[in-house]
Amino acid sequence: MNGEFTSALKHYRAYLLLERGLSENTRKAYGSDVERFAQWLNPDVTPGTVTRDHLENFIYELHDAGIAPRSQARIISGLKSFFRYLTIENIRPDDPMAMIEAPAIGRHLPEVLSVDEIDAMVTAIDYSDPLGRRNRAIIEMLYGSGLRVSELCTLERRRVFLDQGFLSVSGKGSKERMVPMSDTAVEQVHAYLDEFDRSGATVKPGEEDYLFLNRRGAHLTRVMIFYIVRDLAEKAGIRKTISPHTLRHSFATHLLEGGANLRAIQQMLGHESIATTEIYLHLDNTHLREEILTHHPRNLQRVALMKNTK
Repeated sequence: MNGEFTSALKHYRAYLLLERGLSENTRKAYGSDVERFAQWLNPDVTPGTVTRDHLENFIYELHDAGIAPRSQARIISGLKSFFRYLTIENIRPDDPMAMIEAPAIGRHLPEVLSVDEIDAMVTAIDYSDPLGRRNRAIIEMLYGSGLRVSELCTLERRRVFLDQGFLSVSGKGSKERMVPMSDTAVEQVHAYLDEFDRSGATVKPGEEDYLFLNRRGAHLTRVMIFYIVRDLAEKAGIRKTISPHTLRHSFATHLLEGGANLRAIQQMLGHESIATTEIYLHLDNTHLREEILTHHPRNLQRVALMKNTK
């Protein structure tokens, strides 16, 4: 495996943890899949010069080697994720995996926090710490607007319109979108900025435009926000494997459960395809059964008949 693949794989693994919030087992599997493919390639092929032919030949060899269909599907999924990452980071302009299909074996459902668990994280914040108000605003922005952690890191003050309750973010592929803020997020960002401006904290040159800063006056990184979220989850006694992305998943899930339109959720999350947003359609079977019992005409007829026979 050449140096360019080694470097790309290192940054990809960080992306899986900090942006995608995937479990350790999934991250290891995806990383191993990409490494296996890179070692199969000729040493002179780089992440930017991989072609669809390379990928198809590799997949054919997996089949010929007797790799089980489920394992093939997982390897293809890992490669799709890797090359999608390369396009997001502008390492290459196209995705050679875009037209390569994997067997349909179900979709991974993201970890989701309950409202009570999110409230417990908020309660765990130490407001005697000078950064407590900032951390509260971060949690409310991730959960109240469904931002990606990378969008939060690069968010500038001038792009936050508190009076209107909206913010403008530059998402994947540098696409701009307007995102509504919850009332609580507006309130907490107001409180954070008021406290920050009164403190007279020193800001590093070139960092003045960023909304969220660390103790040294520089903008926050993905890793810093990951540790903030993980620390609050531990203090709240939450045992789930979570990351900043978990709050984004929770934002979308709770909106959907509350009756929000799937297309509106797609626009707020910045998903290019509605199919990506449809993963949040994971209402539990108990809820679905309750809906049938409450609203299906056959059940309504049965209830009416039982009343008439009494």
